[in-house]
Amino acid sequence: MTAEASPVPALDRIRVGSAPDSWGVWFPDDDQQVPWRRFLDEVAEAGYEWIELGPYGYLPTDPARLAEETGRRGLTVSAGTVFTSLHRGPEVWDATWEHVSQVAELTRAMNAKHLVVIPSFWRDDKTAELIEPSTLTAEQWRHLSTGMERLGREVRERFGLDIVVHPHADTHIDTEENVARFLDATDSGLVNLCLDTGHYAYCGGDSVKLIETYGERIGYLHLKQVDPEILADVVENGVPFGPAVQRGVMCEPPGGVPELGPVLTAAQNLAVDLFAIVEQDMYPCPPDQPFPIAERTRRFLRSCGA
Repeated sequence: MTAEASPVPALDRIRVGSAPDSWGVWFPDDDQQVPWRRFLDEVAEAGYEWIELGPYGYLPTDPARLAEETGRRGLTVSAGTVFTSLHRGPEVWDATWEHVSQVAELTRAMNAKHLVVIPSFWRDDKTAELIEPSTLTAEQWRHLSTGMERLGREVRERFGLDIVVHPHADTHIDTEENVARFLDATDSGLVNLCLDTGHYAYCGGDSVKLIETYGERIGYLHLKQVDPEILADVVENGVPFGPAVQRGVMCEPPGGVPELGPVLTAAQNLAVDLFAIVEQDMYPCPPDQPFPIAERTRRFLRSCGA
């Protein structure tokens, strides 16, 4: 007599989606990217119901048109995304707010509740040119933390959205040390985290440990894995993030790290509803590459209970 396999526990607090990033989309307009209609068609066909807006201007920015295009495909928007450089101080606020307001307005119009905030890169994401130092001064850390708190307050008061800050490779919020420093310097009532499992692993972090240590600060998830062999070469040779992506450092689950099952279980144990948006950086990529990967990834996540 053989023992039956134990059923996979249902991760009923986790809402799985995908994003334009998983279709190789990094920019509002780029000849190397798939057209937005194809993305919407394929993300729905792959079995996802939730999507992010991606770079502002890639999807239609007219709310009525976007609602029609997503609605007839059975898709719902989970979040918008903005890029900020608030460590540079109050002088960048007006330009930052102009950008944030555009994205937040569309995000609210789509009935989403989150705004993913990515710190600006210290290397150019296309040319890999060094833009500024990779470490912040004490004053810049103060600008970053107070600026993010102000952003969280303003976005909530004016648009009813919560900001979730996304630690990211080649930005100043990256490693375990810098993520902890940022969280410890900011008010949990105003600023929480979008934990991207791939970027955090890329920068040496342990996603399960972060969830277990700072669980109340985890407001959103991006699901991603890195290829450990490619990552080791990237780290050893100081390869910038853009070229690292072209080498395939972000890989298809379950072939990389971290293991997503334990991450999802740790997130489920927080006993709050969380979006878990699949993002496999693949810029640039052949147009026929993303869909089969997205379909297989959705099946894999179902096998994890999500």
